[in-house]
Amino acid sequence: MVRFTKWALKNRAAVILLIVLSLGLGTLSYFTLPKELLPAADNPMVTVIVMGQGADAKTVEEQVTKPIEKAIGTVKGKKHVFSTAADGYTSVDISLESSVDMDEAKVQVQEALDGLQLPEGYSAPIVSQLNFDMIPLWQIGLSFPNGIARDDMEKVENEIVPTFQGIAGVANVVVYGKQQTQVTIKPDTEKMATYQIPVQSLMGILQGKNLAVAVGEETIDEKKSTIKVIGQIEGIKDLEELQIAPDIQLKDIATVAVTDSSSTFLTRVNGEEAVALLLYKESNANAVAIGKKVTETITQVNKEFSSTIKASMLISFSDFIVQSVDSMMGAVLMGALFATIIIFLFLRHIRMTLITVVSIPLSLGLTLFLLSQSGVTLNLLTIGAVAVAVGRLVDDSIVVIENIFRKAQHGDFSKDVIVNATKEVAAAITSSTLTTVAVFLPMGLVKSMQDLLLPFALTITYALLSSLLVALTVVPLMSTRLMKKGNLPTYKKPQAYLRILTWCLRHKWVPLVLSVIIFFGSLGMYALMPKGAEDAGDNDVSILLGYPDEIPFTKVQDDVFELEKYLNAQPVVEEVILFLGSNPEDAQFSTVTSQNMGRFHVVMQEDADTEKFVKQLNKKTKVYSDAEIDVEVLASLISFSDSTITLDVVGKDASKLVEASDEIMEVVKDIEGVEKVSSNQNELKSVYEIVVDQEKVNAEEVARQVSFLLNPFPIGSIKLDDKDTVVLLDSSVTLTKEEDINNLPVAINEEIVPLSTIAKLERLTKPTSVLRKDGNEYVRISVKVDPGNLSGIANEITKKTANLTLPGGVSLEAGGAASVQDEQFMELFQLMVVSIGLVYLIMVLTFKTFRAPLVILFTLPLAMIGAVLGLLISRTPIDIGAMLGALMLIGIVVTNAIVLLDRVRQNEKKMSIREALLEAGATRFRPIIMTALATIFAMVPLLFGKEEMGSILVSKGLAVVVIGGLTVATLLTLVVIPVVYELFHFRKAKQQRLQKNI
Repeated sequence: MVRFTKWALKNRAAVILLIVLSLGLGTLSYFTLPKELLPAADNPMVTVIVMGQGADAKTVEEQVTKPIEKAIGTVKGKKHVFSTAADGYTSVDISLESSVDMDEAKVQVQEALDGLQLPEGYSAPIVSQLNFDMIPLWQIGLSFPNGIARDDMEKVENEIVPTFQGIAGVANVVVYGKQQTQVTIKPDTEKMATYQIPVQSLMGILQGKNLAVAVGEETIDEKKSTIKVIGQIEGIKDLEELQIAPDIQLKDIATVAVTDSSSTFLTRVNGEEAVALLLYKESNANAVAIGKKVTETITQVNKEFSSTIKASMLISFSDFIVQSVDSMMGAVLMGALFATIIIFLFLRHIRMTLITVVSIPLSLGLTLFLLSQSGVTLNLLTIGAVAVAVGRLVDDSIVVIENIFRKAQHGDFSKDVIVNATKEVAAAITSSTLTTVAVFLPMGLVKSMQDLLLPFALTITYALLSSLLVALTVVPLMSTRLMKKGNLPTYKKPQAYLRILTWCLRHKWVPLVLSVIIFFGSLGMYALMPKGAEDAGDNDVSILLGYPDEIPFTKVQDDVFELEKYLNAQPVVEEVILFLGSNPEDAQFSTVTSQNMGRFHVVMQEDADTEKFVKQLNKKTKVYSDAEIDVEVLASLISFSDSTITLDVVGKDASKLVEASDEIMEVVKDIEGVEKVSSNQNELKSVYEIVVDQEKVNAEEVARQVSFLLNPFPIGSIKLDDKDTVVLLDSSVTLTKEEDINNLPVAINEEIVPLSTIAKLERLTKPTSVLRKDGNEYVRISVKVDPGNLSGIANEITKKTANLTLPGGVSLEAGGAASVQDEQFMELFQLMVVSIGLVYLIMVLTFKTFRAPLVILFTLPLAMIGAVLGLLISRTPIDIGAMLGALMLIGIVVTNAIVLLDRVRQNEKKMSIREALLEAGATRFRPIIMTALATIFAMVPLLFGKEEMGSILVSKGLAVVVIGGLTVATLLTLVVIPVVYELFHFRKAKQQRLQKNI
């Protein structure tokens, strides 16, 4: 590696040019790299949704859900299949192995369903697979103070959407919650009875009135011509004057009105009718730059359409990205400042400090350039990786400059002295850097988090390799110029440390036994410590009001509007976004919402006391006794932390499942740390079955007529304002008692008779949905727990439920956050084993022996002691961030031992082992302490900084583990590693001491 140093000293001009280029390209890369929330990552699940208006849950299960489950049975990598068959729809979630290619899996599911023939009345299966790229980074509210008119929606579709679509980098703009204009014909039953016109006949008369269809081709006048049949209805007036019977027009027996679809779903912003625009960015576009353009476009739209439409930014992830990236960059700069201060305090020389810290901007510049060439974006994880690595960037330069300083204390700054000084430590810093890289690079092997960890690992790898290159080239070159001027401070040996080390070498068993006792004590503490999840930040608030299906939609609407009015009146609330009802557009986002569900997204004012507001909300919502209410604090619309444990009660008998789930919920709710227990147990509602007399009538014909009487029925379209508009015949009758069902008029053999004459009515109680897991029915119990003690509560739940005697044929399966955490922890433990193996291999290649690397590995249990102590003192639970911190320690803590033992190995050529250890300790004491403190203090901003959403990897837990582990490992390395090294060479060392009488 010293060849780089010699080349740099011979080609000073070229190196200076490369430095300028590195800084320039790095700066350019920072401003041109796409900035986004997170790296693209797939959710390992494919969802299939089928809609079927009017169908009950059991029918949907038999006709749709089971055939879909059977069809997808051959999909590769399938783990579990969860399905919900509910009134009017079915949703099938296919959980897949994390190693499966999600795009290929979606294609497989689609191909499996292509040959599926569903009964009439059901929609085609909608197959979706969500990933981070499918998150709309901007959600814009378009509110209509005067109500949504059809002309306004035309302006949205034809003018506003193209304006946003025209922004460079915007891939797609979706209008969510738009109302469909429709013409509704409402028959007057009394007038129709007077004119003796049955509803069924009216439908037959109206269908096909508005038509334009080609019926064939013929040769007329020796020319081939197309023949078309056209029946055109122009406008409401033509429709009202349509002849139904002699001297009877449609307006004589029915009311014709223009309506919209707000009776089934609606969207509102701050109490006004609205639609939302969902903006998606192109994969390589810069989210921050697009966000500025989106804000400018909102201002433009408000100027052009101020009288009828008001545009506002509901949610902007680009703003959040800017805040988070700025916060992370602040942590990087603060860490660099702390590292600089530490170096200056030790070296007490401004020019030497400047030489050392120059490695930070140079390494960052090279890192950003390499990221741009690798197609890695600038996101929360890559910036977080820089924040984690910034302290480590100066380590190699510190070792080099410190060694040059000692060699040149007497003013000899010749190239040979600098080359030799660099050569002495080149192998050590190269080995230590490669061992750290060997820890980070395999992070991409963690399958469950591969998409997130790989960019994180690449960033740190680029940074470390860049810092090594700078230490071997730029630092020696700058030393030849900047260290010649002025007097250098005299280096003094650490006498106190040498006395401690000498005593420990003479009394080896004392430090060793103490280290072993403390290590096993820390293992015990680790086993007892809570394993938790990241807690969510306190920004926005989500409120769900869910009502049973039997509650009328008008009642739900009244309650939801009342709560909306209350929310808008609160001074701490900035925006109130309401989604009410079942929007068919939800299917493309892999969800289906109940008709009686109101969803609020409350955007809080900056610096609002969200916790106090939530407590206030919980009191307010108690008045809605009919509703199932869930108030939750969110970091944003997406949450990367989850503290919900799921318990699936699986079996064949639905009644036994309900019985078992009730018993489990009763046991679990009293466990300390459990915040809320709920289940997806089916609501029960009355189902009236019409059993047809097959000898009198065809059942299918009766079903069609009854469905027509109970639901609006599309009969075609007409031209309305020069636009095709759907026409619905709404003959819906109001049924208030069983007698009304029996008296429904049906046409049999051209005669209208009551339904009771040809069918018998049976009243049953059935669930509103049928839930299935891998072919069996199940009930899912969701246990929301304290995120700080996720594993402890999960263990307590396991103990409590293990003692229960469940009904025959019923099993209990645990999952959720605790299960995911266990899987991630196991993968990280496996990665630690792989990393330790790679670190040992690199050290063996460096030292050309097995024993010295084995001694160095003794730093790992020493680091474990500090990590556990740090978590205990700071009362930080063990989360994914803390585990990644432990993984990082494997690469970081061995650095000091490598630098120390490399000097020992060099000394052994001319000294005894004891003398070599003492000299190496005295020589390497300062660079070891400096590098450790530089890394530790660079972590301090992460320790005390605000944790941003999405910084699941770069968390307080990571900083605590690294700071605690490195502190203890450094202090013990300076004592324990020399003791262990001499113990590994006990015979040779003893013989040398006897010869020299030491």
